[in-house]
Amino acid sequence: MTGKSIRAIENVRRICDEHLKGRYRLEVIDLYKNLPLARGDQIIAAPTLIKRLPPPLRRLIGDMSDEARVLVGLDVRTRSEPRHER
Repeated sequence: MTGKSIRAIENVRRICDEHLKGRYRLEVIDLYKNLPLARGDQIIAAPTLIKRLPPPLRRLIGDMSDEARVLVGLDVRTRSEPRHER
């Protein structure tokens, strides 16, 4: 696992725990150990987050450090919703 992949996993878990607590399932797959899955899901870069449900399917690439972008990608928040400062 690369540093970028580790950061992506940590960021996604934090974001999901904060915004989707108890309403998500995160499955981490090592693509080097499961190359056929990468091909089947058409993954061309790592790390990649795939949101399957609810439709539509979405793919996010990178370390998932941009929380607003991840929330939009997960359909938790729309682009027009204000970002709340912590």
